[in-house]
Amino acid sequence: MSNWHSWAAIAVFAGTYVLIISERVHRTAAALGGAALMLLIGATDDKTAFYSEHSGVDWDVIFLLLGMMAIVGVLRQTGVFEYLAIWSVKRARGKPYRVMAMLIVITALASALLDNVTTVLLVAPVTLLVCERLALPAAPFLIAEVFASNVGGTATLVGDPPNIIIASRAGLTFNDFLVHLAPIAVVLTGVLLVLCRLMFHRYFIYDEERAAEIMELEEREAIRDPRLLVQGLGVLALVIAGFVLHPLLHYAPSVVALLGAGVLVLVSRVETNEVLKEVEWPTLAFFAGLFVMVGSLIETGVIGDLSGALADALGGNELSATMGLLFGSAALSAVVDNIPYVATMAPVTADLVKHLGDAPTGQHVLWWALALGADLGGNATAIGASANVVVLGIAERNRQPISFWTFTKYGLIVTAATVAASGVYLWLRYFALS
Repeated sequence: MSNWHSWAAIAVFAGTYVLIISERVHRTAAALGGAALMLLIGATDDKTAFYSEHSGVDWDVIFLLLGMMAIVGVLRQTGVFEYLAIWSVKRARGKPYRVMAMLIVITALASALLDNVTTVLLVAPVTLLVCERLALPAAPFLIAEVFASNVGGTATLVGDPPNIIIASRAGLTFNDFLVHLAPIAVVLTGVLLVLCRLMFHRYFIYDEERAAEIMELEEREAIRDPRLLVQGLGVLALVIAGFVLHPLLHYAPSVVALLGAGVLVLVSRVETNEVLKEVEWPTLAFFAGLFVMVGSLIETGVIGDLSGALADALGGNELSATMGLLFGSAALSAVVDNIPYVATMAPVTADLVKHLGDAPTGQHVLWWALALGADLGGNATAIGASANVVVLGIAERNRQPISFWTFTKYGLIVTAATVAASGVYLWLRYFALS
């Protein structure tokens, strides 16, 4: 691509980002408009935008979301989310911070076993019902869960899509991620619990009467269709097993999710129209537009130039390279969705690993720096990671909108704290104590 195309692509991306931040235009309209402009100026073309694995729409993400949204739509009809809402509030005795802490821990743990997008799709409906029961604003709880999903997702290979890309490029296994990243993910979950206590303390208003009312409820009475619940949970269990057994089955998560949705709709005989109404179509369209825009930056060489400049700046010092990659990835993943960022940065990281020699730390620590930076940096802004966008879409659909700046003012604090803690962890484990 010519230099003109590069600057034009940057201008379109920056202008779209400003519109999303300002919220003068709906983010879906802004993203689709930006994607259309990228095609119009020739920064990308239809074949690249729709069919390129490297710089086109990531259909695996789109169809994974579609399949899981359909499954959640069926489960919603059973009353299971009401059941979980009552159960969790009763266990926390109606105390708002206890409820948030419980949801954070559950979300972080589930995100390590599933992917973080699937987790927030399942937990967000429960959260909305909990907040409704306790007359609490849903935004702080939903935001905390997004942070927890991105933190918990760093722990395993399947927890966050960027980890899958890194594992494929570096030849890393599920156990590699578990040994190297799970310990810091546990620590960061603790850090998040403390931060949320400080950031959201003014929202923890305890309503003794409402809490007493919920304590008297019988959660089993919330289940409206036991037969459909058994069918839904059975299919969901199979889908989760398919995610976990991906290295053996070789079925992409998107295929597993779509198969699960299709089977559930077929065996349950629910109204297809009712299921499709639960799909967050504006969110899927936003992702498609965002992928096209970021892919255009890849095609015009903008992201490649940034990555190359980063590699040159890091030089041959292993500690400098590790910290530069960690903090640089966190900063860039706050602006560019971390999936295409990692897809672009993985080859650069592989070159750095090779350049730094055959020492064990040279082979591994850079990959962990990239994973931590990209996964945790996604918490910084409302569009930094897939889970963020999904939850904002759910909140808007349920008339509890979360603005870009509301999310970002908390996200920057969480990102700064967790990335700094990760830097200390990498230094201690791979340099000071190695």
